[in-house]
Amino acid sequence: MKTLTLLRHAKSGWDDLVARDFDRPLNPKGQRAAAMMGRHLRSLKLHFGHAVASPALRVMETLDHVGRGYGSALAPAWDQRLYLASAATLLDVIHDLPADADEVLLAGHNPGLEELILQLVPEGSALRDEVAIKFPTASLAQLHFAGEWADVRRGSAELAFFVRPRDLDPTLGPDTP
Repeated sequence: MKTLTLLRHAKSGWDDLVARDFDRPLNPKGQRAAAMMGRHLRSLKLHFGHAVASPALRVMETLDHVGRGYGSALAPAWDQRLYLASAATLLDVIHDLPADADEVLLAGHNPGLEELILQLVPEGSALRDEVAIKFPTASLAQLHFAGEWADVRRGSAELAFFVRPRDLDPTLGPDTP
C-alpha cells in the first residue's frame, strides 16, 4: 500500500509587494496554521520516506513552519513542475515517485491539489464531498493506494482523512484575521 499526504501551502500575503507570484510569503495567520498542521502530523505519528514540493516561497515557508510544529525538518525534493500544477501534472509527478517510497508528502497549490483529490477518490464519501466544497490553505488530505505509484489512476484512491486548519483551531477559519 502507498500513502500520499497532500498539503496545500498556508495563507500567503497579498499585501506584500513582490514582483512575482512565485515570491509571495506567508502572512502571520498562514505561519500559525502551518505550525499547527505540523503539530497535527506529529500527533498522528506520520512519517514520510519521501517529500516533494513546489519551490514557490509560500510552499517553502509552509514546510518550514510545518517542520517546526512537526519537530523535524521535512527536507523535500523541490520540483518546479509542482508550481501551480494542474491535476494532470500532479499525477505525472506521482507516477515519477520513487518505487521504494511508501509514505510520501506532496506540498503544492490549488486548484490542482483539490482537482487531483476529486479525480483520484471515487464519489460517494462525505470526506470527498467536503474537499469538493473547498480545499483551503494549509489543509491536509491523505490518500491510500493499492499497488505502485505508476498504477495510480482516476478513482484508485481511498481518502483516509481531510483536515483543515479551522478543524483544529476555529481562529484559523476564513473569517478571522
